Amino acid sequence: MKHITLIRHGQSTFNAAYELTGRDPGFIDARLSELGEQQATQTGIALKDFHVDLVVASPLTRAIQTASFIFRGRNLPTFVTCRHRERVESTADVGRSPTILAEEFPHFDFDHLDDPWWHHDPASVGPFAVEPVETFQQRVEHFKDWLRGHEAQRIAVVGHATFFSAMTGHWMQNCEVFQWQGE
Repeated sequence: MKHITLIRHGQSTFNAAYELTGRDPGFIDARLSELGEQQATQTGIALKDFHVDLVVASPLTRAIQTASFIFRGRNLPTFVTCRHRERVESTADVGRSPTILAEEFPHFDFDHLDDPWWHHDPASVGPFAVEPVETFQQRVEHFKDWLRGHEAQRIAVVGHATFFSAMTGHWMQNCEVFQWQGE
């Protein structure tokens, strides 16, 4: 039986600033805040004996950092994919070039990612183009199918609240761990 564990990233600098002001602070590809690093470290301690065959991380920096903190020292295969990236609704959901990500995170492979790999519209005015709901919903369904069909039996997926909510109907808190039944 397949076991899929969803883990939302730790608090990002965007999350922290937005909680204070209620406005988009303009942080492209927001990193983890200090609290987010602590959350990810604590989640790693809680999951230290949890068996995983594969870690799947979104290419947004906060998800890569969270996966790195949680699974540090475990020598697990990790696949970075934009299949479950966050829906672009704010500056934090705009990614960075795979070349830049590879420089910062040399132990991960980004060669298979397009540039840009996030939703974009060259005709859009402003810092980002909101991903259409229909496109987003199709992407969620494709990711569910991808997980169901993957050969790994115990998969940990590190990703994002809006995506996971669309996938499960459950809004996850920072570093919350949720067992998805594949429905």
